[in-house]
Amino acid sequence: MTRTLIVDDSPLVRSIIRDFLSGEGSFEIIGEGEDGQDGITKARMLDPDLITMDIEMPVMNGLDAVVEIRKFSKCGIVVISTHDTAKTAYDAIVKGAHEFFPKDLFTAHMDEQKRQEIFNTLKHITHIKNRVSSVQSHADPLTGSRRINCVVIASSTGGPMALCRLCSDLPENFGVPIILVQHNTSGFDLSFVQWLNGYSRLNVQLARENTFPIKGNIYVAPTDKHLVIKNDVLSFDDGNPVNNQKPAADLLFKSAAASFRNSLISVVLTGMGYDGAEGTSFIKKAGGITIAQDESSSMIFGMPKAAIDTGCVDIVLPLGEIKNTLCSLTGGEK
Repeated sequence: MTRTLIVDDSPLVRSIIRDFLSGEGSFEIIGEGEDGQDGITKARMLDPDLITMDIEMPVMNGLDAVVEIRKFSKCGIVVISTHDTAKTAYDAIVKGAHEFFPKDLFTAHMDEQKRQEIFNTLKHITHIKNRVSSVQSHADPLTGSRRINCVVIASSTGGPMALCRLCSDLPENFGVPIILVQHNTSGFDLSFVQWLNGYSRLNVQLARENTFPIKGNIYVAPTDKHLVIKNDVLSFDDGNPVNNQKPAADLLFKSAAASFRNSLISVVLTGMGYDGAEGTSFIKKAGGITIAQDESSSMIFGMPKAAIDTGCVDIVLPLGEIKNTLCSLTGGEK
């Protein structure tokens, strides 16, 4: 059983979250907190496996509570908050939370696929508490000189933190555009873009159709459309989900491989599932360079492992080393 503490100043919201989790059968609600300070006290006393945390609360807000809880606990922390606090919720991820869900997801009308996706995410997150990390990295030298014209990135659970670290490290003169798919469960793609832009020296923007990707920019796929490269410009595909995802990194990777061929680099970061794996094989076959985050630095190793298992990944690296490799391969400063 996953021992869970619910922290929210609204008794109604606590009741909704309690009913949602209790209905699955593997979550035991061991306590509830009425504000951030109360949450800290009960987290210290109860030692939960998982905490759900609101942001806007009296006495102490959720962001400050996450900071304090991280001083004594490695438990899973998931922010469940409202649209108007989305940017602050993403800040909580930088401070130590693992994921962010909007409150309006938790209704009686939630479809079964979304329900199961949330449960799976929560279960993966709670496993982090007792995980022992072992540093394993592999970087094959890539021989031959080539001009790189684009980087594509795939990420999911744990992606906001990983992208924040990676994008904040990249220099402002990074020489090629970056196009990325982040599986954004919250649906707040614009808030995510605005938040990430605050940490990056590059210009982070929500992708728009018919835009030619240029250096100095990071283009983020919107949450409700597939992002692809068509005739060398960004384009949207409003087809069905692929790998249960929309947007799907596989569609971006495949289209980018067709467009950029051997002048492309792909990066698969932390996340559940296998999105990006097939796309990685397309990029490798087109002559591009393929990178995956290693297990020790991944919150969830599913997506990187699936890419690695294709046999088409050139370089496996801890998150902190990916920036230097990208800079070296694109000819920019480290």
